[in-house]
Amino acid sequence: MMNVIIQMVIYCLILVLLAVPLGSYIGKVMNGERIILSKVLLPVENGIYKMLKIDRDEEMNWKKYAVCAGAFSVISLAALWLILMIQGYLPLNPERIGGTSWHLGFNTAASFVTNTNWQAYSGESALSYFSQMVGLNVQNFVSAAVGIAVLFALIRGFVRVKQKGLGNFYTDVTRVILYVLIPLSLIVSVVIISQGVPQSFKQYDEVALLEPMEVEQEDGTTVTVTKQVIPLGPAGSQIAIKQLGTNGGGFYGVNSAHPFENPNPLSNVFEMISILLIPAALCFTFGRNIKDKRQGRAIFLAMFILLAAALAIIGFNEQNGTPQLAQNGAVYMGTDGQAGGNMEGKETRFGIAASSTWAAFTTAASNGSVNSMHDSYTPIGGLVTMLLMQLGEVVFGGVGCGLYGMLGFAIMTVFIAGLMVGRTPEYLGKKIEPYEMKMAVLVCIATPAAILVGSGIAAVFPETVDSLNNYGAHGLSEVLYAYSSAGGNNGSAFAGFNANTPFFNVSIGLVMLFVRFLPMFATLAIAGSMAAKKKVAASEGTLPTHNAMFIFLLIVIVLLVGALSFFPALALGPIAEFLEMT
Repeated sequence: MMNVIIQMVIYCLILVLLAVPLGSYIGKVMNGERIILSKVLLPVENGIYKMLKIDRDEEMNWKKYAVCAGAFSVISLAALWLILMIQGYLPLNPERIGGTSWHLGFNTAASFVTNTNWQAYSGESALSYFSQMVGLNVQNFVSAAVGIAVLFALIRGFVRVKQKGLGNFYTDVTRVILYVLIPLSLIVSVVIISQGVPQSFKQYDEVALLEPMEVEQEDGTTVTVTKQVIPLGPAGSQIAIKQLGTNGGGFYGVNSAHPFENPNPLSNVFEMISILLIPAALCFTFGRNIKDKRQGRAIFLAMFILLAAALAIIGFNEQNGTPQLAQNGAVYMGTDGQAGGNMEGKETRFGIAASSTWAAFTTAASNGSVNSMHDSYTPIGGLVTMLLMQLGEVVFGGVGCGLYGMLGFAIMTVFIAGLMVGRTPEYLGKKIEPYEMKMAVLVCIATPAAILVGSGIAAVFPETVDSLNNYGAHGLSEVLYAYSSAGGNNGSAFAGFNANTPFFNVSIGLVMLFVRFLPMFATLAIAGSMAAKKKVAASEGTLPTHNAMFIFLLIVIVLLVGALSFFPALALGPIAEFLEMT
């Protein structure tokens, strides 16, 4: 157990050490300050504005900013949907893979445009190189950039006084992609490709097996298999941005558990740290750009405490396994010379620590990539991964959207605290009035509402039983996890759940779109309202929003809204399964 703890602490320490300087860098980029890359990239940036006829200095009010973000996403959705359905006629398709069905195309397009990357298909058998590279990979960049752009519109809303402008959507997106996402992706791509991740346009290879295998077919007959197909493709470039942009969509079906996506412990560390790197850095960017670093540290600590608690619970339960696995002490569960614990669904090259840490990181962020199968986790381990998504993906969460989601909870916290003492609540020198509170409530409850409504409908839908890999409490957990993943814009799944049906593709796609855009537009409404307000001087009655008391209150509010909303559903799923085992 001590080895597991040491590994987890090291992973978290590396994350913090890298996030602090990156946060300062992102703040400079979005303010238009000169940075080390300006000499090379500024001419490229100006060329983009000139080519697309963008006025980089235009100030958009919140409504225009929202319209631009929405229209950009709708066009992206339509273009990607079309690419997926006609991929059989497009180039870079050496395996001659045909187009997807209309409902799978819709689901996948909605998934990648909303930064969810839920996948109801296996990448190596369902999509061409063109679809993966031109379709999905482009969205990995732009959907992440949209989330960060909206966050900076909100930051400007807090900073500006009696103004309407929140910046320019297209300028923000361009800067994020050009100065942040592309350089970081190049670094991570080079590292993981050097470790063995494929990056080519070759057609799939076919190799002879060391030993022939007898495989039973659906009709009951057996065939002898002597060869294996080795899928290739431009994987490295997509895997880098899938982690950095909290996208998570796997180039191959089993995602980062595949040896081609994640070959060894070194690639695992780079990919795993990349998941939370930008979301963590943005907390420090927030403090820098509002000119009060204490505020950024407070938000970071609230997120980090929740992450550490989740990480400890998952690691403890996976290391100890279940009573059935230990067989009442008859089976050795230690770590001396063996992995120990619950190794079902986990890669031996990673073990308990790296698998549990990845599970916590990927569900805390709206990433969804996996290096182990969450369906095989212990009931409590699986519960925590589910709960991290159900909280609204605000424990760091997605790039941009995680932080503006947590700021929605911060507004709710100061409002509730203000009611307790009978004062008009304030946050960052701006009064929080009924309008901002209404919008903050939309930000905070959109995820629980979508997950519970979607799961409830699916639970009574007769065909749902045919998609389950298990029945009983664990079967309900599969359904609940699927909609939690969609509602949290996460994208991971309990392996074995078949979501590639018209009902699930459409319903899950609608949930992803709802939870992405309702909080986004509500956030921009808050930003517009805040920018128009005047600053108020802090007084003795003002609630400090940078101390331990506020951090505690913020964590409590997040848990009250998230955990209590889902307790009845969790009680019927993972909690019931846990009690059955004891």
